[in-house]
Amino acid sequence: MSRLDGRRVLLGVGGGIAAYKAAELVRALRRAGAEVRVVMTASAEEFVQPLTFQALSGHRVGTDLFDPSFEEDIGHIELARWAELVLVAPCTANLLARARAGMADDLLTTILLATTAPVLFCPAMNTQMWKHPAVQENIVVLERRPRSLVLHPDEGELACRETGPGRLPDPDVVLATAERALAGGQLRGKHVVVTAGPTREFFDPVRFLSNPSSGKMGYSLAAAAWSAGADVTLVSGPTSLPAPWGCRVVRVVSASDMRDAVLAERADVLIMAAAVADYTPVERSEHKRKKSDAPWDPALTRTPDILSELAQSPRRAPVVIGFAAETDDIIGNAVRKLESKRLDGIVANSVYGPTGAFGSDASTVTLIRRGGHRHEFGPHPKREVAEHIIEWVASSDFQ
Repeated sequence: MSRLDGRRVLLGVGGGIAAYKAAELVRALRRAGAEVRVVMTASAEEFVQPLTFQALSGHRVGTDLFDPSFEEDIGHIELARWAELVLVAPCTANLLARARAGMADDLLTTILLATTAPVLFCPAMNTQMWKHPAVQENIVVLERRPRSLVLHPDEGELACRETGPGRLPDPDVVLATAERALAGGQLRGKHVVVTAGPTREFFDPVRFLSNPSSGKMGYSLAAAAWSAGADVTLVSGPTSLPAPWGCRVVRVVSASDMRDAVLAERADVLIMAAAVADYTPVERSEHKRKKSDAPWDPALTRTPDILSELAQSPRRAPVVIGFAAETDDIIGNAVRKLESKRLDGIVANSVYGPTGAFGSDASTVTLIRRGGHRHEFGPHPKREVAEHIIEWVASSDFQ
């Protein structure tokens, strides 16, 4: 379930060529479960007709501060109060300047002054305009204001045929940032480190010891932590998953690589969701081992116990969460791992079944806190499970 489900979003459309993309943004917001109302500047009407947004949102579009019929329907002050999030996309250089100056010379800028909801500005403009010192100064001022966020534009080919920063980001990026704006900053100011995926322990250049972990849960946790306001570092073993928006990704291969990467971070919250290989070959051949009829019994040795080492380190994160994927006695094994490694909490689940630990799109988990309190959650999609885990971690139980 998206954090936007059931939320009230006011979309302010500025007068740039990217205004046509705002139509798809309305569709994406409504698919995420949000109720959407649209307000357009006069310049935006030169690019897209209000009727387009009325058809997509299911609500009358606001265009004129002095429209008596619109004020009778839902006045600008009432609309400012109605919104749980004001999303300005595209936000032109002119609109940025007026918002920075606190002007109220049309319906949208008046609402920006009257609302107490978070405001997410999504600038889109010519590259040279974006780089201009006046625009950058306006961005800095807006980013410093409480409840004000700025999603910087993407780079790419623009309508003016220049290439560089200035493109309105894709709807999924805008929605992810909108979720962050609405999260209330549960983890704002916290550095969350999440590990994800498998590790690979190589025998030779083509053979390795590993496991079926897809990394889906770890990547979902990183995305959910970022949406909750955290600065997120994702330490990822080999996966085919795209990097979660807003997260810094450190890619590793072996258990030793993952240990070094995690030790290099100073975390407020550490969530070890990776399926780290427990053993690694004693020797690795630089050349491919040729097939033969002779038995092969390679010597193995233990990999570093990253979770135990980090949980008991002097540089320990204030909150350390582990995962336990088990085949039997799931709760008992998870509790023993929680206690022996001195964790603050552990997420237990089964390896088997349609909501098993490896590769599935849904999960059923049991969350166990130090002291014995536990509760089960699921079956639900992994993103929803991840959001629940992040809410659990962000709760006062761990602070």
